[in-house]
Amino acid sequence: MGYKIKKGILYILLILLAATCMFPFWMMIVNATRSGNEIVTGFTLIPSTHLKENWEQVFQFFNLFKGMWNSLIVSVPATLLCAYFSMMTAYGLAFYKFKGNKVIFGAILAFMMIPGQLSLIGFYQLCTKMHLVNSYIPLILPAIAAPGTVFFLKQYTEASLSQSLIEAARIDGASELYSFHRIVIPVLSPAVATMGIMAFIGNWNNYLLPMIIINKNEKMTLPVMMATLKASTDINRNQGAIYLSVAISVIPILLVFAFFSKYIISSVSAGAVKE
Repeated sequence: MGYKIKKGILYILLILLAATCMFPFWMMIVNATRSGNEIVTGFTLIPSTHLKENWEQVFQFFNLFKGMWNSLIVSVPATLLCAYFSMMTAYGLAFYKFKGNKVIFGAILAFMMIPGQLSLIGFYQLCTKMHLVNSYIPLILPAIAAPGTVFFLKQYTEASLSQSLIEAARIDGASELYSFHRIVIPVLSPAVATMGIMAFIGNWNNYLLPMIIINKNEKMTLPVMMATLKASTDINRNQGAIYLSVAISVIPILLVFAFFSKYIISSVSAGAVKE
């Protein structure tokens, strides 16, 4: 009887926690259907009838779908580059013992502590000299260098990947690159999926760097386009449109999470050798 009571209390707490987490999303959806005056003057949990008006208001300022497409052009390649090269770097630091290994890893830790905003002026000057302003290349290629992702994957590699598995592949004649693609990547897929989601969210929501690099309206990413609503003179009238654009911008993030979640919950020891 006591076990059932504890189990019931646990379920109630989990339901309350889930409701707390979902509350901001529900409010975002509700406010996306309300007018700016309704949002400013009152609070409600019931959707309103101004969804079409907010939709039309958004497209008066920018093309929402064009902004999403531009953000996808940046986010998808940047995420793939971040995941692949961070995984390769982490694997090399974890399993290849060479002179300077610890120095390189220490440098990676040091770079994690340096705010990226400190290099914005120099980065913009470099992009100007290389004629990369209004290009997506400066937004994509720097994703290769992700110190935080490398640090996380290195710790995961050392804990999950068996050295004997790599040595067995070498004895069987497998090349280093073959072993990496066919053995290392499947074993590290849960960690890579986790960091891939974080990388996609970071690139999708990136506002500061695209605002500095991209000047042409047709190339602006979605966060920069959405800022035009907040910067308008009649911001109260645009509150509903702002919530609507934010609600739509969350959809790709939810889809990415749904796609990668099956890798996150997969066995950490998948493909590893049983000691």
